Amino acid sequence: MTSPSFDDALFDAMESSIRPTEQAESLPPLCYTDAAFYAFEKEAIFAREWLCVGRESWAAAPGDYFTSFIADEPILVARGRDGVLRAMSSVCQHRAMLVAEGSGTTRAFVCPYHHWTYALDGALASAPAMERSCDFRKEDFGLPRFALEIWEGFVFINFDRDAAPLAPRLAGISDILRGYDLAHAEGDRPGQEQRYPWNWKVMFENNNDGYHASKLHQGPLHDFIPSELAEFPDDLPADTAGYYRTNRTLHPDASFNATQRAVLPVFPALSAEERHRMVFANIPPTLSLVMTADSVIYLILRADGPESHRVDQGVLTAPGAAADPAFRQKMAMGMLAAGEIIEQDLHVDALVQVGLRSRHAPRGRYSWQEGAQRLFNTWLVPRYRSAWRRVATGAG
Repeated sequence: MTSPSFDDALFDAMESSIRPTEQAESLPPLCYTDAAFYAFEKEAIFAREWLCVGRESWAAAPGDYFTSFIADEPILVARGRDGVLRAMSSVCQHRAMLVAEGSGTTRAFVCPYHHWTYALDGALASAPAMERSCDFRKEDFGLPRFALEIWEGFVFINFDRDAAPLAPRLAGISDILRGYDLAHAEGDRPGQEQRYPWNWKVMFENNNDGYHASKLHQGPLHDFIPSELAEFPDDLPADTAGYYRTNRTLHPDASFNATQRAVLPVFPALSAEERHRMVFANIPPTLSLVMTADSVIYLILRADGPESHRVDQGVLTAPGAAADPAFRQKMAMGMLAAGEIIEQDLHVDALVQVGLRSRHAPRGRYSWQEGAQRLFNTWLVPRYRSAWRRVATGAG
């Protein structure tokens, strides 16, 4: 896993990225562009951390399933006949064909190549014409299983079956999001995924960057949430699995649309104080949340290369919101405004990636309004360092 493009000095230099915000600087540019660093990152981060792959509602009934793909790993999530949701590799254990694509409902997974058949729990049920193969036992060739956990209605998987549970390390995030009752929020499964030609961290940083909001997004669709009203927590535990910022709004029930106010039902459990702010929460390396009084935009980021990633973007609303006869029109109104803001972000993200390839790419200093970037770094850097120590000592 070692590479001539990075060494002990690189990881020592990351110390400056986790200092207090007023002293900190951004990560080294090669962390966003270098193929060898991405290969390292797949083991340091993606092989060990909890990864969001979807919503529990995407596989609500026995036989329902959906697939995903993160850091070169094809993932299959299925609900068994016993009602249990399970996650496993979708790679057939015969010749590596994928046994499932997309989503749907099925009684079993049949590999289209040679018709090996797997039960909903991943056990190999049938392997045609294998009776002459020496010492072949079906029970030895089930689909590899992953750890699975549900948090706030989101499905997380971990390639490390012995990973520490996720929810206890998200207690601080759950507290700040409690009024949204995300486990019961409703929303259709996202449509076509998007693929973007920049590093996943560029997207993650932008999604929780309060500094740019009043500059890049200046205008009637965003002026009600000024950057100077951003606040960053200072009480998250050291082992937290996520981070957030809150941002006060100029009026209650603010939302991203031409009226600047909620047009869908407000989440009923929100307090008066909570209705006067927005929350931006990140659960790295895959889930990003933008929370207004009447809707939650979520992005599931799926790295697939050193300078590319895929995104599943969806919207959640309060239970029963879709019963409004004008729901579709009101959603379209919000999505029109959000789409304009998102397009501005995407343009910037693409050009940031271009800049990061330059020999003049900086390790920039942070504004106080970029406190979330420092929180992201404090999640990343210890994991990078720990993985590098394992590489340097040959510990795996």
